[in-house]
Amino acid sequence: MNTLLRWGKFNLVGAMGMGLQLTVLALFNRWMAGRYLYASAAALELTLLHNFMWHLHYTWRDRRDDSTRLRQFVRFHLSNGLVSMLGNLALMRLLVHEVRLPLLLSNAIAILCCSVANFCIGNNWAFATSHVDSLPYASFAGFPHERHDGSRANAS
Repeated sequence: MNTLLRWGKFNLVGAMGMGLQLTVLALFNRWMAGRYLYASAAALELTLLHNFMWHLHYTWRDRRDDSTRLRQFVRFHLSNGLVSMLGNLALMRLLVHEVRLPLLLSNAIAILCCSVANFCIGNNWAFATSHVDSLPYASFAGFPHERHDGSRANAS
């Protein structure tokens, strides 16, 4: 699949996930008043589950080879989940606590800041076919890597 088309699909799923995350964050923040980082982490985890299912069945549906769903789920959480959780919580702390931006605006900024890294990691590792099991950043560093058709390519 064309990378630009996949990027568009990724962003469509991301837009749905962003709506979900902001809605859940608003609700959780009401229930956990003053605990916006806990509310953010809980909202983000629900969104990660939502986005994983959509990415599995829509964005990267052509990459479902012999990898188990559990394997892809674990890889997704170790990559996109980690980037999102660390990025969101660090940016939320900075934007809400230090800069004093509103909660939902801060969360929207944090989501957008993590999106490019999440696409790259998802495309090159979390949802890569099983023969592309190298380091997730190898293709970004200019190392040769295998294409999804099995041929060798240089990332540059």
